[in-house]
Amino acid sequence: MGNAEVQSIHVHPVKAFRGLSPREAVVEPWGLAGDRRWTLIDDGGKVVTQREEPRLALAAAEPLAGGGVRLSAPGRAPLTVAVPEPGATVPVSVFGTKVEAVPAAAAAHAWCSAYLRAEVRLVHMDDPARRRPVDPGYALPGETVSFADGFPLLVTTAASLDALNSLISEGDHAHEGPLPMNRFRPNVVVTGTEAWAEDHWSRIRIGEVVFRAPKPSGRCVVTTTDQDTGQRGREPLRTLARHRRVDGRLLFGQNLVPLSAGTIRIGDPVSVLGRRASGDGDLVA
Repeated sequence: MGNAEVQSIHVHPVKAFRGLSPREAVVEPWGLAGDRRWTLIDDGGKVVTQREEPRLALAAAEPLAGGGVRLSAPGRAPLTVAVPEPGATVPVSVFGTKVEAVPAAAAAHAWCSAYLRAEVRLVHMDDPARRRPVDPGYALPGETVSFADGFPLLVTTAASLDALNSLISEGDHAHEGPLPMNRFRPNVVVTGTEAWAEDHWSRIRIGEVVFRAPKPSGRCVVTTTDQDTGQRGREPLRTLARHRRVDGRLLFGQNLVPLSAGTIRIGDPVSVLGRRASGDGDLVA
């Protein structure tokens, strides 16, 4: 794979809010430390994401010592939210999976509801080690995940984005490109690979940490949301549908599950330890 290495790292303290780009991050069994431990839910307990509320792209959450967050968004005074004390949990539905979470203080609910002009609550995953298992169709025993869509981490490659943007430039919505990587909200971006190399990975090492890659990532309408404005277009889903459709899923990026602990850093080498012999990995754009 040549001199593949980590180009950038991204952590999203509150699911669907703007991400942060630290130079390093601790890898926990359920994802990067501090990634998606908080989420918004509606009055029925269902997670609220950019699928329903694209304006969440403009909201930010700065992590604080102890796991709290400082919320900010256009038109709102910042609010500091502490990790809630252990207590009664509420049921949360994450794409059909039931999870227990601890509600934040009432002030956090009010702040988020006022920003979205909709009734929502902010909740915290207190114990990722036991709250939510990875998709059982792809999990090994005991694997868990935070409030991420399905797996602890998502990795993308710069070469694949370049290839996708080239395809977009040839289409009838070329004016929407080139797209930045933040449309795909990855945890790790790798440079120095061939385009679509990640389709074939089954196991990789990033720095000192080993990961298995259970399946490529199927993409949704969030990728059409400009993360700087909250406005939606047609790309990249239109182009992915033409070139990257497998079993009804539009693929970009690879899901990861940690097999060891450690810290990953920008510039860390990335090496492939195993490749997928068939299936999704056979897709070629």
